[in-house]
Amino acid sequence: MARSSLTYEAVAESPENLRIKRLLDEIYLIDPCLGSRRLVTVLDRDHDIQVNRKRLQRVRREIGHEAIWCKPRTSIPDKKHRKYPYLLRELTINRPDQVWCADITYVPMPGGHAYLCAVMDWYSRKVLGWAVSNTMETGLCLEALENALSNTGRVPEIFNTDQGCQFTSVQWTDRLLGLGVKISMDGRGRWMDNVFIERLWRSLKDEEIYLRENATVPVLRLGLARWFERYNTWRPHEALGNLTPAVFYLTTPGTMAKPMDEKSLAAA
Repeated sequence: MARSSLTYEAVAESPENLRIKRLLDEIYLIDPCLGSRRLVTVLDRDHDIQVNRKRLQRVRREIGHEAIWCKPRTSIPDKKHRKYPYLLRELTINRPDQVWCADITYVPMPGGHAYLCAVMDWYSRKVLGWAVSNTMETGLCLEALENALSNTGRVPEIFNTDQGCQFTSVQWTDRLLGLGVKISMDGRGRWMDNVFIERLWRSLKDEEIYLRENATVPVLRLGLARWFERYNTWRPHEALGNLTPAVFYLTTPGTMAKPMDEKSLAAA
């Protein structure tokens, strides 16, 4: 074994890179359609940061940002991961637990970054479960899913996500299929499907993450728990007739989602 392998110490990310990531995340909430060329201009004009475009592209890849734009048909599906059809086209969503959705977002921190995954009920906008980690792997999404199953004791009829590798993985899809859930994945022209949870990310970051800048993941987790509790149970939601998501989720008639069986509850 090489001596350098034994004595190597990881180098912390530079304060400048952390600042750039923080600013990129804020700009993304304002306009997710900006590409790297325009971002170079915006950073120079508004924040007096001169950054090379290639460096900016690398930093964006690290935090999982990608501009929304009309792409040519050049992507090749991963043969190892099955892509499920989109099931929400012309579907009337009129009851809780009819459709759940999930998404992942980047969380900037003073000493690095973390990733947050949340599961939301499409109809009531209630956050059913969430998880935070310093890695963006399938386990993060599965933890959020298990929390949602445990918190509600129910399974949805349909679960809708994008086609990210976490949501097309065998571990994720097998768990949903084992629960008897129909899997739906966004396809071409369905960028609007994540608008509810994207709006949630904007509120969360403006009202909690950017204000407090929690230094460690455990402290961040406590802050997120406090904010999600307030979002679900205290703050009125105008689109829900000024009810809270928790009240709307529990009191709306017509819920047809099946309860989890004993085996599924044990697994959750």
